[in-house]
Amino acid sequence: PELPDEKKDRFVSQYGLSAYDAGILIGDKDTAAFFEQVALGRDAKISANWILGEFFAALNRDGVSVKESPISAEYLGGLIDLIVDGTISGRIAKEVFEIMYETGSDPAEIVQDRGLQQLSDSGVIESIIDSVLSEQAEKVSEYYKGKEKLLGFFVGQVMKKSEGKANPKMVNE
Repeated sequence: PELPDEKKDRFVSQYGLSAYDAGILIGDKDTAAFFEQVALGRDAKISANWILGEFFAALNRDGVSVKESPISAEYLGGLIDLIVDGTISGRIAKEVFEIMYETGSDPAEIVQDRGLQQLSDSGVIESIIDSVLSEQAEKVSEYYKGKEKLLGFFVGQVMKKSEGKANPKMVNE
């Protein structure tokens, strides 16, 4: 079997992880195997971040081991795929993750059933932006007078009006 130091070195070189993250992931053989399943064919750093962040937080909160997790490596990988391909935003992904953790359901089904897809239709986003700008005429005037920090305010208003579903990158553009 691969020794822990060898595995840590491999995680650093093969996956581009920091030594710290690799050290945590190899600390338990079940965690290391789970990570490798999630990272298979995906961005390893995003996979590690989700495992070390949301996933471990949920397990620790409930005193559950990786083996006992209600979320399979396949489903966590599926959630990451939905983020990477732009189907959902990072904020919505956290909501989907909580539902997955409670139900053990497939993330794609959760997103589909609950209508959580990220809004990426430029025409729809533009109409929401137009609506926000017309409602905030005074702030638009301030923006044109040089108060450029208001751009963040406008983006926030568009996100609020779209219930967080608008693609943030498209809104910013």
